Amino acid sequence: MATIFHIATEREWQEAVRRGRYEAQSLSTAGFIHCSDRHQVIRVANSIFRGVDGLVLLHIDTERLSSRVVYENLEGGAEMFPHVYGPIDLDAVRKVTPFRPAEDGRFDHHFGDMESS
Repeated sequence: MATIFHIATEREWQEAVRRGRYEAQSLSTAGFIHCSDRHQVIRVANSIFRGVDGLVLLHIDTERLSSRVVYENLEGGAEMFPHVYGPIDLDAVRKVTPFRPAEDGRFDHHFGDMESS
């Protein structure tokens, strides 16, 4: 099983549970949902979500997704990121963990606490 990760707001996740699937805003604007591999999560969080409260981290089993996952870099760098081209099935989300910044607004989690089980 391969696990990828997506940072969402608690409200977005609650809406996904109500609707039966998760669709980030980027699915309608960019055509895919931005995700990260384990080693990319903290850097992405500090780049985009620094100081933001009310977040959760979705642990997504790629083998349970009905949508296609493509590793690509669309911004000109060398690093590849997983993009999900379609909604994320709720049964593909193996775990949802609270994802809060430290007092200084930075994310510095020890990923052992966020490992998929």
